Amino acid sequence: MKNRTLRFGALVAAGAALTGCAQKEAPRPNVVFILADDLGWGDLSCYGQQRFQTPNIDALASRGMLFTQAYSGTAVSAPSRSCLVTGTHSGHTWVRGNLRVPPEGQHPLPEGASTIFHDFKDAGYTTGAFGKWGLGPIASTGDPLQQGVDHFFGYNCQTLAHSYYPDHLWDNDEKVILEDNVDEIPYGQGTYSADLIHRKSLEFMEDAVASGQPFFMWVPTTIPHAELIVPEDDIIQQFRGKFPETPFAGVDLGMPRFRTGGYCSQEYPHATFAAMVVRLDRYVGEIVAKLKELGVYDNTIIIFSSDNGPHQEGGADPEFFDSNGPLRGIKRDLYEGGMREPFIVQWPGHTPEGVKTDFICSFWDLMPTFRSLMGSDKGTDGLDGIDLTQLLNGREKRQKAHDFVYFELAESKAQAVRQGPWKLLHLGIGTPAERYELYNLDEDLGETTDIAAANPDKVAALQAIMEREHVPNPTFPLFPGE
Repeated sequence: MKNRTLRFGALVAAGAALTGCAQKEAPRPNVVFILADDLGWGDLSCYGQQRFQTPNIDALASRGMLFTQAYSGTAVSAPSRSCLVTGTHSGHTWVRGNLRVPPEGQHPLPEGASTIFHDFKDAGYTTGAFGKWGLGPIASTGDPLQQGVDHFFGYNCQTLAHSYYPDHLWDNDEKVILEDNVDEIPYGQGTYSADLIHRKSLEFMEDAVASGQPFFMWVPTTIPHAELIVPEDDIIQQFRGKFPETPFAGVDLGMPRFRTGGYCSQEYPHATFAAMVVRLDRYVGEIVAKLKELGVYDNTIIIFSSDNGPHQEGGADPEFFDSNGPLRGIKRDLYEGGMREPFIVQWPGHTPEGVKTDFICSFWDLMPTFRSLMGSDKGTDGLDGIDLTQLLNGREKRQKAHDFVYFELAESKAQAVRQGPWKLLHLGIGTPAERYELYNLDEDLGETTDIAAANPDKVAALQAIMEREHVPNPTFPLFPGE
């Protein structure tokens, strides 16, 4: 597919003219899935954040279900997203690491991969993805357009998404040049990419409703992934000076706008992180308001989560914000803090309101759940997830539960399996520090006391699950010699 380039100057502030549209009555719900980037379990006020508030996300929880034991795919971005969109856990999924490939992107999903986008399209939905893709370069087999996405807008490459003031983004296969993000203009005074991507997501919903089609919109936002930077507006002004600060010295801003590594300097990293999360909260509020304006709010499922645990790059300080709450670990860890995530589902007339559930679920449960919601006859062969519709309809006692959930991360050389309260970690695989650690999460949520030596039978049982669930992938070897 030939790439095309568009110029984006005066149209930056333009929005769609459609207002007040009413979607034709749909027998199946629209679905909006908002996926934060590196947002920790404790970074929302409804999960205990004390230093700032997230009222719009909290409102989703008050009108729906808040999960306390929901897991992402794994502890870094690309494989976590691969688990989400393919319904497979990280020992089976296609993409198992953040492997960058030329010219711009990450290791691609293969041709013929089955994704949630294909499922929605086959069911008559229009599909959109707005934010960070990271599952294959433009024109590759992993291109969003090859994986069932009707409209993609944002960053194709995760590494380039480190810059919030880039020189270009992608509109499907068209390269959109951001003319006010050039080296001659001080960094931070042009187009803030997250704002632009957010506006495009609102336009997508307007267009979908005008067409009369039900829609699935995935919003894998870049916020609050480093770098730490926001526009100079009322959000940052309410936090600057509020917290103690240690300035972060980043890369030389004379470098090209689309850097292949590094982050900008930030004099107020604490204030900026808080402002980024609050900005995301505003986006959520505006998405909800748009659904109401379009007359489809009552027929839309809204899901909010994060791809992995909190980061500490670019001046971020998860300890200051208690971003992992009572959990141990951060991004790239298979301890709970690296992959137990905020997870909220609101479905008017279906999900019980204001309910907290400790049901154990994971990203790979969404594909079979969506198939069930759409009345698909594809079944669940080849998927690792379970259908959560009984739970989402308030019938938790009828809900089938996982026997276990399994995780791996090649770049950290680690495996983890949880079965009931028991969790076994296999760490430092192939290194002198290789070891197993066992925890009872009901008694030790913070994973502070390794009890492997006292429970050899439980260790052996969970090791057997690890050995069975890991299918070697030579592109992302976990063990020596794979």
